[in-house]
Amino acid sequence: MTRFNFNGRKTLPSRGQAWSELQEAMSDLRSGDADWRHGRTPLHVYYAGEDVLDVARQAYAMFISENALAPAAFPSLKRMQDDIIDISLSLLGGSDDAGGTMTSGGTESIMLAVRSAHRAFRERRPQARPHLLLPTSAHPAYDKAADLMGLEVVRVPIGVDYRACADILAQHINEDTMMIVASAPSLPFGTIDPIADIGRLALERGVWLHVDACIGGFLAPHVAKFMSGLPRFDLSVPGVRSLSADLHKFGYTAKGASVILYADAEDQEHQYFEYFDWPKGIYRTETLTGTRPGGAVAAAWAVMHYLGEAGYRALAQRVMHIRDRYIEGIDRIPGLHLLGKPDLSVIAFASDRYDIHDVGDAMEARGWYISRLSNPAALHMTVTPGHDQGVDDYLSDLERSIPQSDRPALRSQSRTVVTY
Repeated sequence: MTRFNFNGRKTLPSRGQAWSELQEAMSDLRSGDADWRHGRTPLHVYYAGEDVLDVARQAYAMFISENALAPAAFPSLKRMQDDIIDISLSLLGGSDDAGGTMTSGGTESIMLAVRSAHRAFRERRPQARPHLLLPTSAHPAYDKAADLMGLEVVRVPIGVDYRACADILAQHINEDTMMIVASAPSLPFGTIDPIADIGRLALERGVWLHVDACIGGFLAPHVAKFMSGLPRFDLSVPGVRSLSADLHKFGYTAKGASVILYADAEDQEHQYFEYFDWPKGIYRTETLTGTRPGGAVAAAWAVMHYLGEAGYRALAQRVMHIRDRYIEGIDRIPGLHLLGKPDLSVIAFASDRYDIHDVGDAMEARGWYISRLSNPAALHMTVTPGHDQGVDDYLSDLERSIPQSDRPALRSQSRTVVTY
């Protein structure tokens, strides 16, 4: 049996190696990975059960060699993508005039939205110096997009309720504001921004409003079926021009799969790239990437049809029930408190009594993969169906991780937190 040396710089093996040996080596490599099957990860994996995972795996394998870049060669993938967009629009408030594109993930969806808003803005004001207007809670993918496109970013404070504030945004809009962003929900705090209010502001000031529903886009429509009071956020809200939502999160599909949707399909034309002066002919792509894995398209199509509306609703009910168990358990531990009122399944909790990062360190020592916030200092998680296996152990270990004596909570603020 071949022995693998993972130290030093790797070179291509001189001879091929048996799959059984490679499989064993890969199993050894993953032995130190976070245990997502048993609810010990607070983000990154959205596990809905072995049956859903198996559907995604088999569908992906069926189309593992096909390229979604080439619809003429693989019309099956085009049909599946069209179905995925139609389903997404039906869930997320799209009218008959709406359109959309499947992408590789939330960052690409966001970048395409920024590109579309930028090109639309330049048509009106070609000499301007456009900027994005973001609440501090918005994802850094917008800053990445701005960096790549040479745009400015203006970030403004959020309210005491951990939501973007339309009044604060209004104070910073000027003639160079090309896009406002609102989240449904924000990743740090799990709160849905007041998108109806921000939509009215966007209409009044003639600014593109993008809704980042990468986390909640495929959860909120099903939660709204059984839980009242969920804030409106989708394409049906006046003023919303585009929306991003990740299929590989609460759509439970294989990575990477997301959608960028437009209230008016004419806005979608701004995202395309075309080049005409190439010997090979006209080059035209809908997305930032060229080659796109057919497996991700097939897995998304298969999982959405496998679960159907009833399956997604049952999973949403399960997620919200598990979330409530976490919230109730955290509330019972003296010295801990939730940040804001989460609308969906992202929660963050802090302490005015303890150094919350010391608590996080103690949880990591007990085998938990911990997500943190730096400002304010907090621990954080996105609750998924897979967390039902870990909630009781998590809360028990959390209680045991509380220091025996109070330590200054302000020490937490100085901790550098690396998200990924």
